Amino acid sequence: MSNVSSGVISFFKNLLDFSSEESEYKYKPTQKVQKSEINIEKSNLISRDLSWLTFNERVLDQVRKPSLNLFEKFKFMAITASNLDEFLTVRVGSLYNYIDYNKQRIDYSGLRETQFRKVLLSKIKKFIDERNRIFREELKPQFEENGFRIISYSQLQKNQLAEIETYFDHTIFPMLTPMVCDHTHAFPILLAKNLILGVVSTENQTTLFTETEENKKLSFVQIPSNLPKFFVFEGEEFTDFLPIEELIRNQVYKLYKNITLESIDLFRIIRNGDFTMDENDDVDADFVDEVKEKIRSRQAGRVVSIVIENNPSKWMLDTLIKKWEIDKYNIHVNHELMDYTRLFQIINHHEFKSEMPIPPATILPRNFHRDLNIFDAIKENDILLHHPYNNFEPVLQLIERAAEDPNVLSIKLTIYRLAKNSRITAALLKAAENGKHVSALFEIKARFDEENNIREGEKLQKAGCFVIYGIGWLKTHTKLMLIVRKEGPNVVQYAHLASGNYNEDTSKLYTDIGLLTANGDYTRDIAEFFNVITGHSQPNEYKNLITSPKNMRAALIDYIRKEADNAEQGKPAGICFKVNSLEDKDIIEELYAASQRGVKIELIVRGICCLRPGRVGLSENIKVRSIVGNFLEHARIFYFHNEGQPRVYGGSADMMVRSFDKRIESLFEFINPDIKKQLIQILYANIMDNVNAYELQENGEYLKSETIGEPLDIHTYFFDKDKQDILRDSLF
Repeated sequence: MSNVSSGVISFFKNLLDFSSEESEYKYKPTQKVQKSEINIEKSNLISRDLSWLTFNERVLDQVRKPSLNLFEKFKFMAITASNLDEFLTVRVGSLYNYIDYNKQRIDYSGLRETQFRKVLLSKIKKFIDERNRIFREELKPQFEENGFRIISYSQLQKNQLAEIETYFDHTIFPMLTPMVCDHTHAFPILLAKNLILGVVSTENQTTLFTETEENKKLSFVQIPSNLPKFFVFEGEEFTDFLPIEELIRNQVYKLYKNITLESIDLFRIIRNGDFTMDENDDVDADFVDEVKEKIRSRQAGRVVSIVIENNPSKWMLDTLIKKWEIDKYNIHVNHELMDYTRLFQIINHHEFKSEMPIPPATILPRNFHRDLNIFDAIKENDILLHHPYNNFEPVLQLIERAAEDPNVLSIKLTIYRLAKNSRITAALLKAAENGKHVSALFEIKARFDEENNIREGEKLQKAGCFVIYGIGWLKTHTKLMLIVRKEGPNVVQYAHLASGNYNEDTSKLYTDIGLLTANGDYTRDIAEFFNVITGHSQPNEYKNLITSPKNMRAALIDYIRKEADNAEQGKPAGICFKVNSLEDKDIIEELYAASQRGVKIELIVRGICCLRPGRVGLSENIKVRSIVGNFLEHARIFYFHNEGQPRVYGGSADMMVRSFDKRIESLFEFINPDIKKQLIQILYANIMDNVNAYELQENGEYLKSETIGEPLDIHTYFFDKDKQDILRDSLF
């Protein structure tokens, strides 16, 4: 029996104390990854937004890993850019909702909204500067040895100049629209996240008067987002990537006949995209129209950030500052690529696709028999799916088989985010075509997926499906599916409960858990739950579900207090949570109280964590670690020691105010003993990982783990079937 496998049992029997000398997997925090920018010692809570920024710093830290090749590092650079865009759009946008409308907000750091704005935007500026430095000093020197270059216009050869001029004249020129702003033209609405050229010009005409700023004109040329970000030249020695803005900047004079161009400056803006729905129980077309209108309003949201080239036209920049009511804190100078998400184009180029590592083949989940059809396999035993180590195929197979099976009577499920060209939607359309009752709850307030969900929902409606577009002001974030099948004289229900979306694309990139079951204790709960969200039912209680907004916070607090009571009475006690975010103040205070009463608490929090561990007199018994690596940690698992009879829950909810008060969420208890042990194994490996782990310190810093002894990388560990078999042997 391996140390890891045997340790699973002893670890949880010993108050979740991972400091055992027997373990060959040692964790030692060594490398500083980030440092807090404000004096956070006064507050017992860590700022939510500053905590998120440290998460993005941990993502950027992946670029420093010597074990990754250049293209893998490009992937993480691009992810940090996408993450930051969303953060600026939503969180900084939300902050401006307070500032612009004179509403009061006090951050967990203790700062008011205007003070906090400066702290937050200053930290963002430092992050951007550091990312630019890494790109310039650490990554650029490796380009040529990897077979490519990112070139400037001045480096083009004569034949290349002729090629791009033809491309510009025939393809790009007809797409461009210069937009002037002066006393006869309104200031145009410039699109967020687009690359934009700000052009300062003067007319070529003789005048008796000296030129003044009054006869200057400012116009904008937005670079269409559907153009490739690089124009590519295939060479014998190198593949050359010319940024598309370089091409357009040097040809843009063709849009301005008989005009002198004084300056052409590249910039990119982010607008406030945070909107909230008014409380409204009307879920018909009026509600859909309201969401559509809110989506359109994002295009004109206030500007919260601008990234601009060095030494831009002062006159142009002053104009933008005045128009958008921004200051130095909102302005970021970028000497390198304006938008690092474009690095995906290089990663996906046919010359370099093979440079990205191919993940190991997925393994079959336990209790899954290939020789049985999916219904018989589920009916024989509950099946735990741990993605991406287990393929998402059983879930797709279940819904596709249900769509075709003449004995299936109905399919119900909740949808938050779908894959492009979703097999889920295709299966539901087929089921409706075959005369089955299909109920689908599309959450059209899923941020940035609103339009796609409305489009897919309308498609299903036209096919005869019963589609519900969310429940008013609550977001439906739970992940549940229920299939009703007639089998002889009986009716059998099959269910899928999960932490992740019904999205076959992200299931390959996110770690999630799901349960396939025909156990009536689950299916009756889920049937009741669907009656609540699609009808007007209010059940007194569920057997294995905990739901929000009704009782999730209260139930978790009750379990935390039971562990605290046990610890105070000298009984074994321990808590282990694995979540994406921990922000809810009530839960944090209960964890502090449990720590003070002697409960050992291990928290695995990938992103935002507002709890401060290791503070004397407050949280000495709490440890917090974050796992950041090749896969996005997305599973939620809640473990309570319960005097050696563990209660283990999984589901869709994080420990955030929005999860408890503003969302329809569900957690489900694992009752199958073997599956419960598998979940314990997942938690154990997360805490023993010494390759992808960072430990949160009392002062808000994260320290990188150091690999001592044999490395344990959970992003490869769970692909190893032999290690999982060792655990199974030890449990039977």
